[in-house]
Amino acid sequence: MSDQQAAGSAAFARLGSEVRSALSERGFSTPTEPQKRAIPPLADGNHGLVIAPTGTGKTETAMLPVLDSIAQAEPRFGISALYITPLRALNRDMRERLEWWGQTLDIDIDVRHGDTTDYQRQKQANNPPDVLVTTPETLQAMLTGSKLRIALEDVHHVVVDEVHELASAKRGAQLTIGLERLRELSGDFQRIGLSATVGDPREVGKFLTGNRGCEIIEVDVGSKVDFRVHEPEIREEDEKLAGELMTNPDIASHVRAIRDIVDEHDSTLVFVNTRQTAEALGSRFKELGANIEVHHGSLSKEARIDVEDRFKAGKIDALLCTSSMELGIDVGRIDHVVQYQSPREVARLLQRVGRAGHRMDEVSEGTIITSHSDDALESMAIARRAVEGEVEPAHIHHASLDTVANQIVGLVMDFGEIDARRAYEIVTQAYPFRNLSEGEFKDVVRELKGNRLVWLDEEQDRIEKSGKTWQYFYANLSMIPDEETFEVYDMASGTQVGTLDERFVLNFAEPGEVFIQRGEMWRIAEIDEEESRVNVSPIEDPGGEVPSWVGEEIPVPYEVAQEVGELRAVAGPQFERGAPREGVAKEFTNRYPTDLYTAESALEGIDRQAEAETPIPTRDRLVVEYAAGKIVVNACFGHKVNETLGRVLSSLVGQRTGSSVGMEIDPYRIELDVPANVDGREVTAVFEETNPEHVGPLIELSLKRSDTLKFTLAQVAAKFGSLNRWEGQGQFSMGRLLGALEDTPMYDEAVREVFHDDLEVEQAQRILRKIRAGDIEVVTTGGRTPVGSGGRSSGRELLAPENADASVIETVRERIRNDEMLLFCLHCQDWRRKTTVKKIDDQPKCIHCGSTRIAALNPWADEVLKAVRAEEKDDEQEKMTRRAYKSANLVQSHGKRAIIALAARGVGPQNAARIIAKLREDEDDFYRDILSKERQYARTQAFWD
Repeated sequence: MSDQQAAGSAAFARLGSEVRSALSERGFSTPTEPQKRAIPPLADGNHGLVIAPTGTGKTETAMLPVLDSIAQAEPRFGISALYITPLRALNRDMRERLEWWGQTLDIDIDVRHGDTTDYQRQKQANNPPDVLVTTPETLQAMLTGSKLRIALEDVHHVVVDEVHELASAKRGAQLTIGLERLRELSGDFQRIGLSATVGDPREVGKFLTGNRGCEIIEVDVGSKVDFRVHEPEIREEDEKLAGELMTNPDIASHVRAIRDIVDEHDSTLVFVNTRQTAEALGSRFKELGANIEVHHGSLSKEARIDVEDRFKAGKIDALLCTSSMELGIDVGRIDHVVQYQSPREVARLLQRVGRAGHRMDEVSEGTIITSHSDDALESMAIARRAVEGEVEPAHIHHASLDTVANQIVGLVMDFGEIDARRAYEIVTQAYPFRNLSEGEFKDVVRELKGNRLVWLDEEQDRIEKSGKTWQYFYANLSMIPDEETFEVYDMASGTQVGTLDERFVLNFAEPGEVFIQRGEMWRIAEIDEEESRVNVSPIEDPGGEVPSWVGEEIPVPYEVAQEVGELRAVAGPQFERGAPREGVAKEFTNRYPTDLYTAESALEGIDRQAEAETPIPTRDRLVVEYAAGKIVVNACFGHKVNETLGRVLSSLVGQRTGSSVGMEIDPYRIELDVPANVDGREVTAVFEETNPEHVGPLIELSLKRSDTLKFTLAQVAAKFGSLNRWEGQGQFSMGRLLGALEDTPMYDEAVREVFHDDLEVEQAQRILRKIRAGDIEVVTTGGRTPVGSGGRSSGRELLAPENADASVIETVRERIRNDEMLLFCLHCQDWRRKTTVKKIDDQPKCIHCGSTRIAALNPWADEVLKAVRAEEKDDEQEKMTRRAYKSANLVQSHGKRAIIALAARGVGPQNAARIIAKLREDEDDFYRDILSKERQYARTQAFWD
């Protein structure tokens, strides 16, 4: 017998005779690698974290020792084991997979979640199953039921499936306290976690067990995966296909390449990064008549189950899916995985491609279809890192205060009343809350008392139920935020197209943006926040790239972006020495799993930049390029670091120039919209002069003006019971909310969450220190570069400079004083004068006829003069003439004050009239309002242009 066979026999030998007989009956003669290594320690009752790909028998790995323990134990009244999954769909899947074992071993297995009928719930309370499959949220509800609490006293085992998914979410943080509440009932129990590959398994083990020790059983997947990074070469057939699909040849080649892979295999999963992309590609495959269906979280439960069942039965060749299919939903055997565009993260690629194959020792195969240089280089870096096992860590939410608030109410529901110190001790036994201070805990309790969710007797140190406790708790079983839904209407027909999530609307949707719904492209015309309505118009010619849903975008980690910078650093000097692109590309194909065409295509921008003798941005070189009104900082730091540095830059450059600064980031660029007279030196100065220790406070200051913080604060306030969601959350009320909650635990939590989810302050500080030390070079270059122009926007947020800063107001005033305006007399239509604002009289008059009916126009508005003078006007000229007369009326009534307002960027006569009409005590507020209108204009500038 080989050592491997001996280890396998030893694993199954640890189980009792009933389970061994069931294994023989089921045909399991040899354990899988995870079973071989995990069953012995789990059979000994140790806590364990099993890390292995989906489909390698993880469920049986965890459950065989648990079922064996139940089979050999004395019969109990209550629930012996809980199997917790993050998705209801997994509940259904687990029930089906465990049912056979239950019947064979005479162990009762049942499922409980939000849709379980009242009859079934009552039955489970009166006659509890041995094993209950449930979700984290349903566990919350179960902990408060009087009969179920008795059933839960018998829990000896808890298995948490897809624990990596929960570790990085507030749902998971809530679950860790939930497990401590369960421990108060049942005493210690065995904890088993099932996880995809993570970069910090010991940290996830502590998350699972409350740092009580954990066996880590990790199966290396790097040697069992095979990736290919491929950018399709455009063929003649793609030109024809582009016409059929009403798209460009690039996209047509991607569709064709995916179709070819699907045709070559029996069952394929095609992963995309957003629902929008799934919808867009799905509509194009539908036009081709391909046997490919779409699967994502926004589909109804019935639609998803139907697609899953038909795919499993072999009636569908491929599923186009998002992260909905990353988790272990059983859809049968998959023999290939396509990832459309970069998977963004190593863990995501391993999890997705890991779904293919899974016979004993079979290699999982996957193809990444890329679409541009960054995409290809990023995919190559991720594929290499995946094979080497260089996986990102789980980003655990430590000390999230809204979770603490939620669970304090849960503890009061559990006990009716509880000693505050005991509540604090239970909460801080959970690993993510181990460092929660007593002061923070007390602040949260006092906030809950203020919102009347609990009573607090500070003399007796007791927390008790209030009249609102029950209502709040059952309305907030989940830490997944409740979001409003916006109805989408076709303006032309007046019919409803569908719905959009609130986060999508607030963070992405702007007039002019394009998105996909029902397989069709729509352009946003208008957003009515009060009515929760988005008016759209269809795009008849949906040419160009598949639009991206920015709200869902997966952030590229710092380490991946740095490797892309390293790839540029390898290629750049070779091109600078005159090496041919094919030769450099061949070197890349030796080191990375890609073909020559893809490598050459990925290196094209770097080659062209070297040829132009322009510095190439790398992992330790920032290249600041500038053209009129645009500065691009080429920085290979990933989404979160670039978001952090971008906010610092936009804030400080805004203060220096007294102007609103538009910011747009991707993993390799920070793009700033600035006044035309600002160049790269302003940015370089900020990098070199900013104290790294000031990054956090600067960011928090900039966040106060961001929709992101307001939106997050509203969600946090709801979890504290401070906000009734139905009271409306337009811009005005959201701003007031921010002011009202600034000195509360809710504000602290909202800032912490934004810092955790969207930013990397510490890494940004390290980068500024390296710049100061000379370890990272900052160079500037005029004009746009091939690499700098090669990115795709990842969302825009505009940040006005802090309006409390008097120097900023002075800068704005000075800038407008020096702006040029064209004055034109509408009475005689002969006199015109181009001059700076500061030289204009308080009440300008025509020097020819003496009229005060003077239009104040942009200095390049010659077309307006032509329109006013034209005897027969077309529609556009009529429009120009009306605007000129509105401008003149304002100047006639308000003199130079009107001219100052009209000189601001994007402020036409209508907005200028609003600014002038507003009553103010402080003259500085006049300029603040001008800034506000400029910010609004910058936000929608791309559309109006």
